[in-house]
Amino acid sequence: MTADAKQLAVDVRGLRKQYGDVTAVDGIDLGIRQGEVFGLLGPNGAGKSTTVEILQGNRGRDAGEVSVLGSDPATGTRAWRSRVGIVWQDESAPAELTVRESVRHFARYYPNPRDPEEVIALVGLQAKADSRIKSLSGGQRRRLDVALGVIGGPELLLLDEPTTGFDPAARRQFWDLIRLLADEGTTILLTTHYLEEAEALADRLAVVARGRVVAEGEPAALRERFGTEATVAWVEHDGTPRAERTATPTRTVAELMHRFDGEIPGLRVTRPTLEDVYLRLTGQENAR
Repeated sequence: MTADAKQLAVDVRGLRKQYGDVTAVDGIDLGIRQGEVFGLLGPNGAGKSTTVEILQGNRGRDAGEVSVLGSDPATGTRAWRSRVGIVWQDESAPAELTVRESVRHFARYYPNPRDPEEVIALVGLQAKADSRIKSLSGGQRRRLDVALGVIGGPELLLLDEPTTGFDPAARRQFWDLIRLLADEGTTILLTTHYLEEAEALADRLAVVARGRVVAEGEPAALRERFGTEATVAWVEHDGTPRAERTATPTRTVAELMHRFDGEIPGLRVTRPTLEDVYLRLTGQENAR
């Protein structure tokens, strides 16, 4: 393990997992600091969900060292499991129970659970506390899933693509909830396909492709490091639109100003977004 492992909620070195001839995780290294929101990005089949399952102790590994909250998940005790919350893509609560009944029921699984009424309020479901789960909207059910993930008062919360299928308004409300949990000091590992979501929530993130981490860092730093070229667009004298990718956009604009003798028609300078960087890192740059 790393020298500063005591400051890490998750410390992973050389993680490997195979399914037959398919290598799902091929030597992943991760270090997630206590109290941070960490994003794990990658296309389908990149190894994200397998990694999360290993961190929770629900799946074995073929090689590598893993420490989650100071313990190896493969030998995690019941007390250790109570410190780790998880929200999977699939709903886990029985549809016939009410929100209150479900949260109270799951609270019994933990030695020191949070107050169920407090958790229901935390996820914004007070008005639906006595409603049956089958009557909830998709966004409300996802909020309930988070309630069940945090009822045990976890130090680490694992969120596996939590906003898949959300409309934009529900997704923004969910982001507010994640920020609130982070402000309380919960360490959060988030896997997501939404680059905007990762940029809005993650202190740091790792991009995974073909079972390996291909880049890691703060979102802005990744844009700076891998998004080296800007696009300068303008309209020629004859009305023809033009665009040029360049590592020196200021120089390009200065040259255009000289050529147009001042104002440049239709000038637009855009720098690579996190999505552009992500597509480049995962080999999907020409897939759009």
